[in-house]
Amino acid sequence: MQRRCDRNRKRSKRRAIFCPAHNCYLDSVSQKYPLFADRPGQLQQRGVNRRDALMLIANQTAVSINGEWLESFWCKECQETKWYHVKKEGDRAYEVRIAPQELWQQVHGVIQPLGNPSVSEFTRRHSRMLGFNGVKDFRFVV
Repeated sequence: MQRRCDRNRKRSKRRAIFCPAHNCYLDSVSQKYPLFADRPGQLQQRGVNRRDALMLIANQTAVSINGEWLESFWCKECQETKWYHVKKEGDRAYEVRIAPQELWQQVHGVIQPLGNPSVSEFTRRHSRMLGFNGVKDFRFVV
């Protein structure tokens, strides 16, 4: 007869993602934001040869990068939440580092913090207004 503790061993284990500073477990506090490449140089940095990278970008405007994403984690030792660039290196091995600013341009599904660049400042300001005081911005000539 199989003991109960042997049956529970098939349960999935916690992801082994550790704080780079304290080497303690990090707790995820966001969803995974997958990365994509839209320039050949981004693919070449990940080991794709130049010719193949140029062909991929020519055929597809953006190529999904497997095994890499941005995710926010809480560290018990730091007592703060930080965004990390996570690379899956093996079956249960991950490389974690603080997410650099330029990676946010390669993330799918994230709203730009500064807003849509094609929207005017007037429209952006009025979209944040709660009341109907927007009439004060217009000057009527009589």
